[in-house]
Amino acid sequence: MPVQAEITFIIKRLAQEAGFELVGVAPAHPAPDWDRYADWVARGLAGRLHYLTDHRAQLRTSPKNLLPSARSVICVGKLYNLPWPYSNELSDLECAWISRYAWGTDYHVVIRNGLEQLARRMREEIGTSFEFRICVDTAPLLERSLARRAGLGWIGKNTCLINQERGSWFFLGEMLVSLELEPDFPAAERCGSCTRCIEACPTQAIVASPQGGWELDARLCISYFTIELRGEIPSEHRAAVGRHVFGCDICQEVCPWNRRAPITGEPAFAPASAEHIAPRLDRLARLTHEEFRQLFRHTPVERARYTGFLRNVAVAMGNSKQAKFLPALERLAEHSDPVVAEHARWAIAQILES
Repeated sequence: MPVQAEITFIIKRLAQEAGFELVGVAPAHPAPDWDRYADWVARGLAGRLHYLTDHRAQLRTSPKNLLPSARSVICVGKLYNLPWPYSNELSDLECAWISRYAWGTDYHVVIRNGLEQLARRMREEIGTSFEFRICVDTAPLLERSLARRAGLGWIGKNTCLINQERGSWFFLGEMLVSLELEPDFPAAERCGSCTRCIEACPTQAIVASPQGGWELDARLCISYFTIELRGEIPSEHRAAVGRHVFGCDICQEVCPWNRRAPITGEPAFAPASAEHIAPRLDRLARLTHEEFRQLFRHTPVERARYTGFLRNVAVAMGNSKQAKFLPALERLAEHSDPVVAEHARWAIAQILES
């Protein structure tokens, strides 16, 4: 076996031992989807996701902008699917829904720890020095494009990376290395004529791209509204948000490739309680700032911030149409934060008009 192939084989074995179900290698070449990404940004589809459009955007043109000595990118995927029903199976109108990826420990920590373990084991086993840089989600890197190039899956119409055998419930991570490794082949696109994700999206956020195929208009995405957007959720989209208070999984839930998606064995992703999956709306509306911090400490839900979360809870209550929530909404309508108060008043009107 050639030395290059042998080292690549060892690294893939070590990645699996570090807890990653998917691993592949891409060359550290300029990003193949950069032009498409730049056009998406230029047309304003990133909304207020400034970390995608500011000075860091140009860094995404090549992995070498993050590690000049990079010759290969080790791409990994870690499964986070859990054995609980999907949000579109939730019938209790008094419960909210939190996106599947946010039920347990913040994935940034878990993925970084796994990649740091991989780097240590590589230094021990491959017998050659190398430079590396670990990237987990927040780095300016077109990680889905790299993962596709590394053979982990294809980018579906819902813009998620889909693996043929395991579906799309994966977190992605990368290690840029100065090693010349044996690259993998890109996976074939297998969405075919299926349009279930497009049809199921409540806000029609999956739109046709002028460059062909499909893309996400972040300005219409429920995850964008409930996590990233600061300030008011556009009134014309609030009803479509439903009872999602943090994120949305609908486009993955309806995907046929997830019908047989395996369950993760990672204990860090398990929810601490039912309040991390489908919490009761009346309970969430009563949370103090400190209770919010305690309940969702070390989970991705912290990103919504307390007042943003209360805003989402108010919208979910309005969409539930349950008159029993009126007292809680009346309290929120007196909240010191004007955005929370305005959304509570909107929710009251929805219930009274139903």
